[in-house]
Amino acid sequence: MVKVMSGKKTVLGATGGIGGEVARQLQDTGWQVRALKRGAEQATERRDGMIRLSGDALNRQDVVDAAKGCSVIVHAVNPPGYRQWSELVLPMLDNTIAAAIAEGATIVLPGTVYNFGRDALPVLHEDSPQHPVTRKGAIRVELEQRLLKASRNGARVLIVRAGDFFGPKAGNNWFSQGLVKSGQAVKTVSYPGERGVGHQWSYLPDVARTMVELLARRDSRGAFACFHMAGHWDADGTQISDAIRRVVLRRTGCEPRVAAFPWWLLTLASPFIATFREMREMRYLWRTPIRMDNSRLLAVLGHEPHTPLDVAIEAALVGMGSIEPSPQGGSAVARASVA
Repeated sequence: MVKVMSGKKTVLGATGGIGGEVARQLQDTGWQVRALKRGAEQATERRDGMIRLSGDALNRQDVVDAAKGCSVIVHAVNPPGYRQWSELVLPMLDNTIAAAIAEGATIVLPGTVYNFGRDALPVLHEDSPQHPVTRKGAIRVELEQRLLKASRNGARVLIVRAGDFFGPKAGNNWFSQGLVKSGQAVKTVSYPGERGVGHQWSYLPDVARTMVELLARRDSRGAFACFHMAGHWDADGTQISDAIRRVVLRRTGCEPRVAAFPWWLLTLASPFIATFREMREMRYLWRTPIRMDNSRLLAVLGHEPHTPLDVAIEAALVGMGSIEPSPQGGSAVARASVA
């Protein structure tokens, strides 16, 4: 049970998958949520009570102003489509850090496995060595190093690392851009890994719920805290594909086939498409098992929020527009984040 909290919180990236889900769940627990959004009218309140503030995460004053009086800043913002990722990500974080230090606020960062190289696999702990093998991984390491420094200068930091994201409104991710295609009927599941190689997935509402529950206990932690989630562990590379097939068959009467992901196509197109280039660089993560140890999280929460796989898959496909919502209503999303 999440303790009901109150106070103000700023979300950078509230229109995205993880940012939007964290904002919704925090609001449900009593927080007043502010969302910084380019093009929004100043101080516009939506029906759900969220305050939309006009501003840009690349403008420090906009971020500082949005964070006035806030005790939490969720940093879930990314350049769309990986465009200018290396040039923009660090300046955006620096603006968040400046605002957090000014307010003594907690920065919440959704973490990934990209900052780990082959030497840390197959089981990842919070303190596993970080020797990235990609440009994006090196930037992830720098992000966390800057946050560690910020925690020594008046800010507090919470990092929650998770496996590959999937879920309603998820943006750039392997599930919606690799396995299946957002907005299209599911006829084929293109799996990037090899049979027998385990892989870890994380359902966005579960990640958001974990952040919310950890924030409820933030006063009992140090200034810098990092946790790993176990998520959904696909032990042999077949379980996520089989779950998609089951859900689609049950909902549409048609069973998709499973095919190997066309890595050759990424090789051909990566010089021209930034997203494909980034995906190709991460192929090493599909060639060896990756599992995250969540012992530290269990020690603090006593459990990890966990939605049953088929329920999570159905909600993700509905949210992506790949299958129609259940005629019964409510369905998968309503049953999400089961502890």
